[in-house]
Amino acid sequence: MSHLGNQQTVYLSAGSLKEIPRICRLHGATRTFLVVDEVAYNLSGAATQLRQFLPPDAITLFSGFEPNPKIEDVERGVAKCRAANPDLVLALGGGTAIDLAKMIASMTKHKASPHDIAVNGIALSEGSLPLIAVPTTAGTGSESTHFAVVYIEGKKYSVADPCLLPCVAVVDPELTYSVPPKMTAATGLDAFCQAIESIWAVGATDESVAYATSAATLAFEHLPTATNAPTPEARHAMSLASHLAGKAINISKTTLPHAISYAITADYGIPHGAAVATTLSCVLAYNFGVSTSDCADQRGAAHVRQRLSLILDILKVASVEDACLQVEAFVSSLGCSPTLAAAGIQSEESLRVLTSRVNAARLSNNPRTANHEDLLSLLQGRSTIATGSRRRTEAPKATAG
Repeated sequence: MSHLGNQQTVYLSAGSLKEIPRICRLHGATRTFLVVDEVAYNLSGAATQLRQFLPPDAITLFSGFEPNPKIEDVERGVAKCRAANPDLVLALGGGTAIDLAKMIASMTKHKASPHDIAVNGIALSEGSLPLIAVPTTAGTGSESTHFAVVYIEGKKYSVADPCLLPCVAVVDPELTYSVPPKMTAATGLDAFCQAIESIWAVGATDESVAYATSAATLAFEHLPTATNAPTPEARHAMSLASHLAGKAINISKTTLPHAISYAITADYGIPHGAAVATTLSCVLAYNFGVSTSDCADQRGAAHVRQRLSLILDILKVASVEDACLQVEAFVSSLGCSPTLAAAGIQSEESLRVLTSRVNAARLSNNPRTANHEDLLSLLQGRSTIATGSRRRTEAPKATAG
C-alpha cells in the first residue's frame, strides 16, 4: 500500500493513543516499523501502552538516533525498514523522530539513495508507506507538515513532497505530561514563533493565517502555565496550538527568525524554539517598517501591515513597541532569552557570522527584504525597538490598512 499525501486523519484528545490498534486494523497492518525516541517513548508512558496493543513479534524497532535528523540515520533506517518489509510505519517522539520516519517511510520505496533524494530534490513519485505520527512534545507540528529536515555533513536540507504528510496524526496531550519545563518552553516557543511568522509570511494564505492566529492565541495564553505550573487544560491547549501551527507552516513556511535560528542552535547550543524566539521581537519591529520599496510580498506593504496588526490583537497591545516588549516579557516568563544580547550573543563578529549563515529560502519568505547589512543592524538593535542596554529607535504604529 502506498500513501501519496494530501489526506490526513487526526485524533486529538487525551487518551487518543488507544486508537492505534484500530488504525492498524483499518490499514490491514500486521507488521509495524516503529521509529521512536526511546527517552520520550518510555517517559511519556507510550511504551507501556503500545506493548499492550502491538505484539512484539509484529514490531521492528528503530531508535538510537541523535537530535536533528542525520543522513546516516535515514540511510540506516531505510536499510532496516526494507529488511523488515512492514505494512505501516509508526513514529513516536518529537520532530526528529517524526521527520526521520517520514523520510524512512518514503525513501524505502524509492531506488535513489536518501542522500541523492535530499541533495538533488528527487521527486518521491512512488509515494510512501502509510505513516502514523504520534508527537510527544507540543512544539514542532511535524505531524501536520509535508516536509522533513535532514543534515548532511552539517548542512541542513529540506525534503518536501505531499507523500511526507503522515496519513494519520495521533495527538495525545497526555504524552506531553512528562515533558520537563525547559523542553516545554522551547518546543512551545517553536509553535508560537511558527504561528507568528506564518501570519506575516509571503507564502501565507487566508487558510494558513486562520490556523496561525488560533495557534498563536492558544500558545500566548497557555504556554506559561504549561511550562511553569502545568495543568491538563494547558497541555491540551499547547498540543492543539502545535498541531495548528504545523498546519499553518505546511502552507506558508517559516521566515526570518527561523532563517537565523539554525546557526544560533548549531553555534551556541540553544534549543531550536528558544533560538527562534531570540530574534522574534526585533524581526516583528523590522517587518512593521516595510515599505513599497522593500516589500517582498506582491500583495503590497499595506497588506503586510494589515496582517501584522493581527499580531497586535493576539498580544493585546496597540503599538508595535508594546508588542515587542510583550513578546520579550512572554519569552522571559518561560525562562528563555528574549534577545540575542540576553543570550550573550552581541559582539559584531558573532553577529556577522550569524548573518552570513542565514537560510536563504526562509529569508526570501519574509515580507520585508533584508541584505546582510540590514540583518546586522537588525541583530544589533539599531533598526528595531530595544530595551535596557540595547539602543531604542522609533518604530511605526500599527495600521489596519
